[in-house]
Amino acid sequence: MDIQTQQKKGETSLSQGQSLHATANHATENKSAEPPAQPSTDNTIRSQPWTPSSYRKFPIKQQPDYKDPNALDAALRKVKQLPPLVHHEEVISLKNKLAEAALGKAFLLQGGDCAERFVDCSQQPIENKFKILLQMSLILIHKARIPVIRLSRMAGQFAKPRTSPFETVNGQQVISFKGDNINSFDVSKREPDPERMVQAYFHSAATLNYVRAMITGGVADLHHPDSWVLDHIQDDITRREYEKLIEKITDGLDFLKVINADKLGSLSSVDLFTSHEGLLMCYEEALTKKIKDSKSTEKYYNLGAHFLWIGDRTRDINGAHIEYFRGIANPIGVKVGPSMKIDDLVELVTVLNADKEPGRLTLITRFGHSQVEKMLPSMIQAVKKTGIPVLWVCDPCHGNTEMTSSGYKTRDIEKMLSELIKTFEIHKREGTFLGGVHLELTGDNVTECVGGSQSLGVSHLSTNYETFCDPRLNYTQSLDFAFAVASLLAARNKSTSTS
Repeated sequence: MDIQTQQKKGETSLSQGQSLHATANHATENKSAEPPAQPSTDNTIRSQPWTPSSYRKFPIKQQPDYKDPNALDAALRKVKQLPPLVHHEEVISLKNKLAEAALGKAFLLQGGDCAERFVDCSQQPIENKFKILLQMSLILIHKARIPVIRLSRMAGQFAKPRTSPFETVNGQQVISFKGDNINSFDVSKREPDPERMVQAYFHSAATLNYVRAMITGGVADLHHPDSWVLDHIQDDITRREYEKLIEKITDGLDFLKVINADKLGSLSSVDLFTSHEGLLMCYEEALTKKIKDSKSTEKYYNLGAHFLWIGDRTRDINGAHIEYFRGIANPIGVKVGPSMKIDDLVELVTVLNADKEPGRLTLITRFGHSQVEKMLPSMIQAVKKTGIPVLWVCDPCHGNTEMTSSGYKTRDIEKMLSELIKTFEIHKREGTFLGGVHLELTGDNVTECVGGSQSLGVSHLSTNYETFCDPRLNYTQSLDFAFAVASLLAARNKSTSTS
């Protein structure tokens, strides 16, 4: 199998080798592949003062082993001296909006690529991702009558955790590909290169610059929702449903125009926030700055993104990632999967939101359709007892990933929707709100997930399988998902208003 075929199928043949960890100042080794994080209860070191570099005193996972410390220091100095990618007031605004979502007064739509690629930092891919998030939010707002918070996995989602530090490609054992900000997918360039962190910064800046330009330029103007439609809506049902929705919005705007009430700024612009998994710790440290806010309070913000989350593999309560995340002022998330124990979740919630700040902490559940009913209720009950406010979000993607007999990694939309429906029902029973959905998607017409209104099957996967990591919802499947979520939200809101 050549490397392009492996990329299309998302295959990796993993071997048991050394686990390589490194920060700017130290490196440690572990002779076995990393198991899922298992938090412990020894938390005495947390009483020490926090700094952006205090995580270095803790065990660290999923870090590259940089061979040249001088090159690493030079790259980090460069990233640190560059201007912030986002403003801290934007971060504060997002946190306030997430607090509303936790109360059922708004809904979080978080979506984007499983892992961004430098090569996709160009006009069309950015436009497509931007437009699909806008269109999905439009569907949610119109059908569910609820404000939507748009949070993109974009402008920084480069690093990816791996099960093993090595993989086998064409019979050759090589360092695992860990994302464009660490090494290259090209097997001849797998050695971690710190200069890629500088490239990641500039690719993120270019992406953000074009997104902001599209917003300022009127791409998000509700007076022209017809311009949001992309050319590849292939399914007739989805197209008709979306066109009907546009007709209703246009009719309403025509009425507002007649009564001279269509001059509101909210009709011509939107908020779009950015997020990524905070995995590469030395890079995140370099993007962390002390800021004095409007109340003259000094806090540390990671200004490389509005929102960062901790993955399932790096949430060890005594690990470096938790230490770093507990000290930044950004809203943060934690992925909660089947390996999470209730006591560990309670401890994580307590450490990461010690001040009980609304909007600060998001729990992103990813159990899979077959396990969500068994695991989620007890998790909700345990967190409620702490009295700590959290925003509950459902990630129906990662728990429903499977491999076909022909070697394609894929996801079945029916199983994803099953987990989402069950999650809505469980939160209703427990007296809490499902405040958002976390999706891996693209605005492109790929064939990586099965099901949906296009009726894609396993035999269609080879048609346009483009991901080099996890399978993503394509454009039409994303709209399918938006209509399904909107119907569930509308039913919940109707039930709440009549109870």
